[in-house]
Amino acid sequence: MNTSSSDAVNIRTKLEEEDKQYLWHPFTQQQDWEAEPQLIIERGEGNYLFDVEGNRYLDGISSLWVNVHGHVRPEINQAIIDQLQRVAHTTFLGLSHPPGITLARRLIEMAPGQLSRVFYSDTGAAAVEIALKMAYQYWQQCDSPQPQKTRFFSLRNDYHGDTVGAMSVGGIELFFEVYHPLFFPTYKAVYNLDEIEQVIADHADELAAVVMEPLVQGAAGMIVYPAGFTRKVREIARRHNVLFIVDEVATGFGRTGRMFACEHEDIDPDLMSLGKSITGGYLPLAATLATEEIYNAFLGEIDEFRTFYHGHTYTGNPVVCAAALANLDLFEQEQTVEQLQPKIAQLTRGLERLRELPIVGDIRQCGFMVGIELMQDPATHTPFPITTKAAVQVIKEARRRGVIIRPLSDVVVLMPPLAIAEDELAFLLDVVYASIEAVGQQLL
Repeated sequence: MNTSSSDAVNIRTKLEEEDKQYLWHPFTQQQDWEAEPQLIIERGEGNYLFDVEGNRYLDGISSLWVNVHGHVRPEINQAIIDQLQRVAHTTFLGLSHPPGITLARRLIEMAPGQLSRVFYSDTGAAAVEIALKMAYQYWQQCDSPQPQKTRFFSLRNDYHGDTVGAMSVGGIELFFEVYHPLFFPTYKAVYNLDEIEQVIADHADELAAVVMEPLVQGAAGMIVYPAGFTRKVREIARRHNVLFIVDEVATGFGRTGRMFACEHEDIDPDLMSLGKSITGGYLPLAATLATEEIYNAFLGEIDEFRTFYHGHTYTGNPVVCAAALANLDLFEQEQTVEQLQPKIAQLTRGLERLRELPIVGDIRQCGFMVGIELMQDPATHTPFPITTKAAVQVIKEARRRGVIIRPLSDVVVLMPPLAIAEDELAFLLDVVYASIEAVGQQLL
């Protein structure tokens, strides 16, 4: 049904009023939210989103790092419809179903190393917590039990989710400081291999696992590790008999230019957490993959109590698994990862022009994951005062020019859908350049 411009404005106004009256948004200072007009998205098409007034925006962050093949892909839509016509949900506790079984096989067939088992959940944070619990319980009941191995090691500035366990191994103080009394104790180090080796060596007898984001720390502002760094941390963990957990929630499914970030450095994890793009950005699903060695430690008679007592009502929901299967089909049919390579090169070239802007202090890229750090004085690495909200100003400027992006503090993040066309990618880069330039002129 067509609506007039005035009707669309009235609809938007009413929706915005109700939003501000009833909702509480994630990672949002609601006082700021309620004081300003907000964007309300009604639909998507290809790599674009449309608001309730019909305005079109290029989705420059893949709807928070998840969309792969574009919005409203008929293949994924049809897979969801077909499954809905069979059954919308049936428990995975004591039962199974074809989409869940088939998806597990396909995930294992493409997974790195010796991963052989799939445990489903619904969010990346849950997938990480499951890996932590598996690692903890493994040492209690493996062939040579070491029940004292109950601690975890992670890197400062890591982000693994917002549940209490995931925050405990996270390292972004801005997000987590207020909750510290809730956390279990962990060991942490900065990006120094000598320090990492020392901490792990000193505490190997009590460490159950090392957990890290491979290649790049996403939520920390797209901090890219030196080549080989993740591989060396994995080797340190193995040398000291500590399990290695990779959090591929953000980096998985093509974001780094390979299906999984582990592939870049031939890393064989003991446990791997997946989420975000596993369904192509359609429905919430996550998975924790484990080796057979870890799986076998949980086998036993019922009175041995070796079971992994974890799960939730919608574990392995068949509709969500059907969407994930359609997503993987598109990866194969459209050779998504292979077709991405020239676009990564185009993105790299286009980002170079941004370095000339006076408030751009650093540009970090890993495949299709980009962080553009804004600084008041790049020469002295002087940041803007937090109250300036420089990156927020940039994303608002970008919206006025038809692009949706998001900041991480004063880092402007670009993470477009993998299906973005070359002309769309050029438009994204032009808008980001113009937006940073405009804000810089206002601030300097």
